[in-house]
Amino acid sequence: MIRGEIDSNRSVWTEEAPAPRPEPPLSSRAGAEIAVIGGGLTGVSTAWHLSQGMPGDGIILIEAGVLGNGASGRSGGQVLHGVNGVRTDDPDELRRIHAATGMGIDLAESLAGQHAPAGTFRRHGVLEVYTDAGRAEAAHARAEGLAQAGIPVRFLAARELPIEGVHGALLDPTAGRLNAFALLQGMRGALRGRGVVVHEHTPVLRVAEGKTIVLTTPRGEVRARAVVLATNGYTPALGYFRHEILPLHSHVIATGPLSNDTWERLGWSAWDGFTDDLDRIAYASRTTTGRLLFGGGGNAAYSYLYGGAPVFPEQPNHPAWTFLRRTMVRYFPALADTPVATRWSGTLGITLDRVCTMGVRGTHRNVYFALGYSGHGLALALLAGRVIADLHEGNHEAWRDLAFYQRKPRPLPPEPLCWIGYQAYTRLTGRSPRRHA
Repeated sequence: MIRGEIDSNRSVWTEEAPAPRPEPPLSSRAGAEIAVIGGGLTGVSTAWHLSQGMPGDGIILIEAGVLGNGASGRSGGQVLHGVNGVRTDDPDELRRIHAATGMGIDLAESLAGQHAPAGTFRRHGVLEVYTDAGRAEAAHARAEGLAQAGIPVRFLAARELPIEGVHGALLDPTAGRLNAFALLQGMRGALRGRGVVVHEHTPVLRVAEGKTIVLTTPRGEVRARAVVLATNGYTPALGYFRHEILPLHSHVIATGPLSNDTWERLGWSAWDGFTDDLDRIAYASRTTTGRLLFGGGGNAAYSYLYGGAPVFPEQPNHPAWTFLRRTMVRYFPALADTPVATRWSGTLGITLDRVCTMGVRGTHRNVYFALGYSGHGLALALLAGRVIADLHEGNHEAWRDLAFYQRKPRPLPPEPLCWIGYQAYTRLTGRSPRRHA
């Protein structure tokens, strides 16, 4: 075990947020115009946006644990522009993606300002750092192209950066950091005020499609005209996207609160976080109370369980914890004597080409979904609420030109080939399996 670590799978975001006051589980039959499954950012944003045009008791949201218990409350905290997996140099497409995901960041700022404690959201910029001189030079040229397209990204030279082994970085000054767990706790009352019925500690056991959709839970049942799958990496467990979404477990650590002197020794400026340029990216964020969160950096930071099991069991001696601390210290040698205070795992929904999908499906066109964010989901999940609300109202034109609209993810092999292939590929190459869009 790591010296000083806490033997629990509790994210740092829960430690820095008000204690949950969950709504009661569903214990009877209920009816609604639309049922939202999942109380993360996607589900809550969707219920929030739908409630603007559907007042009263037309919306019911069901969460298996408490709001933010899944990936939203276990994330790296960075709220970023861009759609993971989309590669383009077309200025119009770049501007469109930047504007769309900027809506998600703006929504994080707005909702946190209205419904969450101070410090829940910050917008001081995020770095993408380059560990290779050639890639840094290419990024410098790319920054000039982005600036010409009207996207405010700035290149920083190595001498401006405190991170060990870095040759340069792109700074997105309008990206930020979000404690999504704290935001979602604050949104509980906001949803209630808009007439949204919320039931927590209510897992959905079965979805029966039809003109009326029936959701079966341990102690109740919901009948609705439409359903929203806001369950990301947990979606295959409901029988949807079973061969398109890979539930991948991301392991993360955090220090205790660091003193201002320590942050100065790190050379960490006002920015909120960084990611690197490697295939299995390393990333770090500065939390609300001044802790350094760190994740990624290699195969050991991720796990895929046979059959796509969406919950990672508590493993105090898992090799990820030692690996992550070692990688953190490689980038920040000043933390060599700083113990890890918190560690946890979160479930990502990964697509083979890393591009997420949002749309509607089913014989009756009443199953809405947004998932497959592939580790790049905070801004996109918040945006998804607006997308789904528009689709529910029949407004598809606003989103047709974006890569995630009605996207059919590339298929994954069935088990046991999926598990065998993942293990073999990652161990032989040190990379994550993917096929580019």
